[in-house]
Amino acid sequence: MTLVAVDHVQLAAPPGSEVALRAYYVDVLGMKEIAKPPALAARGGCWFRAGAVELHLGVEAGFRPARKAHPGLRVRNISAYAERLAARGAEIVWDDALPGHRRFYSKDTVGNRLEFLERKPPTQP
Repeated sequence: MTLVAVDHVQLAAPPGSEVALRAYYVDVLGMKEIAKPPALAARGGCWFRAGAVELHLGVEAGFRPARKAHPGLRVRNISAYAERLAARGAEIVWDDALPGHRRFYSKDTVGNRLEFLERKPPTQP
């Protein structure tokens, strides 16, 4: 018995937010929307994928955004990624507390906290 990978991360979203979620996860983050199975599609929400990363946004009545809990998303060229998000109106908060990494936090359009990180090359302080 062994865990082999994280299949997906699910975040909550308020009812009726699918259009805003698509605008953020597709247009801002550059992910692709993937079809939900028909039995689950009736519940609302959206699923997105970029490479091996899969995020599911599920509708939750009484939604409150995750302010501490968050997925940590590895990126390449983190500075360019931060510039892309900022140019599209996302707030970027850099944090240098994780040794060996550059990282920042941001929020999606419904307020969920997201962490973006990249390992520093071994020679970079």
